Amino acid sequence: MAEVRAHVWVSGRVQGVYYRSYAQDAARRLGVRGWVRNNRDGRVEAVFEGEEEAVRRMIDWCWKGSPSSRVSDVEVAWEEYRGEFDDFRITYGG
Repeated sequence: MAEVRAHVWVSGRVQGVYYRSYAQDAARRLGVRGWVRNNRDGRVEAVFEGEEEAVRRMIDWCWKGSPSSRVSDVEVAWEEYRGEFDDFRITYGG
């Protein structure tokens, strides 16, 4: 299966509700690599790389989020696959 990359921005009540931690757990379960972080504008931003089906499932997961989150929008930009990650991490400074 083809390897793909998606750059994602998640809006709603997604900060202060463990969204990033749950995203990391979901990504690792699915075998998706990349990162997730809080942005200053209140959104969560992430980059997902991996097999296309796994990345699409991760994007679907973004709509659910953590138990306390309330997602209002998920914006996805498909980018060229780079293969630059070896796992999935929470990063800081967005």
